[in-house]
Amino acid sequence: METLTNYSEQIDQAAKKLKDVALHTPLQFIQRLSEKYQCKVYFKREDMQPVRSYKIRGAYNNIVSLTPEQRNRGVVCASAGNHAQGVALSSKMLKIKSHIFMPQVTPRQKIEKVKSFGGEWVSIILIGTTYDEAYAASCKFAEENNLAIVHPFDQLNTILGQATVTREILNDLPGTEILICPVGGGGLLSGACLYLSENNSDVKIIGVDPGGAPKMEKALEAGKPVRLESIDTFIDGAAVKQIGSLAYEISSAGIGGFHTVSEGKVCTTMIELYQSEGIIAEPAGAMSVAVLDQLADEIKGKKVVCVISGGNNDIARYPEVIERSLIFEGLKHYFIVEFAQKPGELRNFLNDALGVNDDIVHFQYLKKTNKEFGPALVGIELASKDDLEPLLFRFRQNNIVYINVNEHEMLRKYLV
Repeated sequence: METLTNYSEQIDQAAKKLKDVALHTPLQFIQRLSEKYQCKVYFKREDMQPVRSYKIRGAYNNIVSLTPEQRNRGVVCASAGNHAQGVALSSKMLKIKSHIFMPQVTPRQKIEKVKSFGGEWVSIILIGTTYDEAYAASCKFAEENNLAIVHPFDQLNTILGQATVTREILNDLPGTEILICPVGGGGLLSGACLYLSENNSDVKIIGVDPGGAPKMEKALEAGKPVRLESIDTFIDGAAVKQIGSLAYEISSAGIGGFHTVSEGKVCTTMIELYQSEGIIAEPAGAMSVAVLDQLADEIKGKKVVCVISGGNNDIARYPEVIERSLIFEGLKHYFIVEFAQKPGELRNFLNDALGVNDDIVHFQYLKKTNKEFGPALVGIELASKDDLEPLLFRFRQNNIVYINVNEHEMLRKYLV
C-alpha cells in the first residue's frame, strides 16, 4: 500500500472538488426498522445522487486529479453500470472523452443512463459477461492507446472520493456507532475505513458481500485477495470476482465485522423498501439493509447507518426480483412431477395433492420419456411456508413421483 499521511486533509480536498458535483445526501431516520431492531436506524441516501449512486464521488475525484495531458488524451473505465454513469457525467462536465467498457449483461436502464449522462463525450463497449471480463478488455485498450484508467474501486483517488460518504455521515450524525457498507470491489468500504482511521475509531464498520460473490469473505479467510472462479451476477453492482488489492489492504485493517447476504434476501428487502419507504433500491443498494436480521443482537440499542449505495434498477428486472423473493421466503416451489399419460391425471393431482390455499402458477410439459409416463414442471405458490411439508406429505401419500427443483440450484437455473 502506498504510504499516506493526512487522510482527513486529502478527503477534505476531495469534498471541496465535489462540492458542486455530488449532492450532500440526506440521512433518513427509519422508524419501521428502528422499532423492529430496537435501535436507531438511518439510511444514507446515496441513491439520490444525480447518477443515483455514490460512484460519482470517486469517478469525478479521480478524473479531476489527472494531469492535463492525461485528461486531454481521454480516459478508460470498466463498470457494471454505476461507476460508468459517474465517469460519463464527469466526462461531460470536464469535457473529457471516455471509453466505457461494460458487461453484456448490464441492465439496459444503466446503459441508457450512461449514454444520457455522457452524450458525445462517451463511447460504450459491451464485452464479456462479468465486470472482470470487461475490466480485462479495458486494460488492453488503455495500454494500446496510452490512456489513463479510472478504476471503480482500486485507485487512491477513487477511494478518497468514496470516503466523502463517511465524512458526511459523521458530520451529520455524531455518535454513529455502526456503519454498514455493501461491498463490490471495496472502494466504499475502504473509503470508510480510511476516513475513520483518523476521525473516529469508535465507529464499527461492517461490510456486506453478496452470497453469490463472496470475494471479501474469501479474502479475509485467506489473508489476501482471492479470485473467485464463478459468481452470481444478479447483484450486478457488487458482482466482482476479486476485491481490489489497495481496497483490501485498507479495509482489512479497519473493518469491524463482515457478513454475506443471499440474493433472495436482498430481493425481499428491495420489495420491503419500496412498499414501506418508497425507495427504489438496486440489489447492491439494498444489501446493507438486508443484513440487519443477522445483526439484530449486535445493533440493539445502537445508532446504525446503512448506506443505500444505489437506485439504478431496471423495472424489467422486477419479475425476477419477486420470483427470487418468493422462493427465498419459502412461498414458491417448483417440482418436476411424473404424470401417467392418461386422461384425468392432472385432475387427480389437483384434487389429491394441492391444499385449499395452494395455487399452481406454472405448468409445463417437459418431454415424454415413454408412452406411459411424462414429466411436467409445476410451480406452486403457497399461502405460508409452513404449507410445504403438508404438500410433500400428500405427494408421498398419493405415490406422486417428484423432484423438488428448489433444492437443486443448477436445475432451477436451467428450468425456471
